[in-house]
Amino acid sequence: MTTLFFLLVGVALLVLALGIFLWAGKGRPSPPAAGGEAVSFREEMAEELGLFPATPPEAPAVPPREPELVLPQRYGVDRLVLMVRDPYWLYAYWEISATRQEEFNAAFGPRAWESTRPVLRVYDVTGVNFNGFNAVGYTDINIQEEADSWHIPVGQPNRSYCVDLGRKFPDGRFVTLLRSNVVTTPRSSLSECLDEEWMWIEELYRGLRFPYGVSSPMMAEEVRRRAEVFPVSISSPAFGPPAQEPGK
Repeated sequence: MTTLFFLLVGVALLVLALGIFLWAGKGRPSPPAAGGEAVSFREEMAEELGLFPATPPEAPAVPPREPELVLPQRYGVDRLVLMVRDPYWLYAYWEISATRQEEFNAAFGPRAWESTRPVLRVYDVTGVNFNGFNAVGYTDINIQEEADSWHIPVGQPNRSYCVDLGRKFPDGRFVTLLRSNVVTTPRSSLSECLDEEWMWIEELYRGLRFPYGVSSPMMAEEVRRRAEVFPVSISSPAFGPPAQEPGK
């Protein structure tokens, strides 16, 4: 019985050793073929995988770029626009077409444009209906030939102005090419005009003095009582009803 037990244990150990030997032999390189080199199992797997190259990831779609809006430098229209920058400065921009230059040369000679210089004539037209000759005063500003805009110092708030763009000859003659709109500079201080009807409303609220904790009915009664001493239908002159003539 003891002999049989040791025999079974020996067979089991032999089978186990054979299994370990066979398992270890799988990782060894195969014998070289005739006239060639040994190729390992890993190299064969690498060659097989190399037959199917990996597909590169697709790049994200880029939306088409919208074309930029580019405004034209010139529109081919004769114009002179005057604007107010602040109480002491104006701003003017203009465009003179080639047709206007040809008309100027046709009227004053073929080289009239080259023999004259560009000038901005700034008129003070405060309180007048300007017709080109009745300005309160004017001043001339020499500008560059290629200029198409200019900042104009006037130094006078609350005044009306108009500007002519023209050419001045060497003898002092001034020929108007373009005339601007009329603008008025704002005041540099608060207005001195007072609205007396609005002052009635202000005095009404100034006269209301309520102690702390007064109920709403008492406040309404006090407002009604104090309002009886003020004129009826108080409103702004710009939005009030038109005044009627006596006897109507």
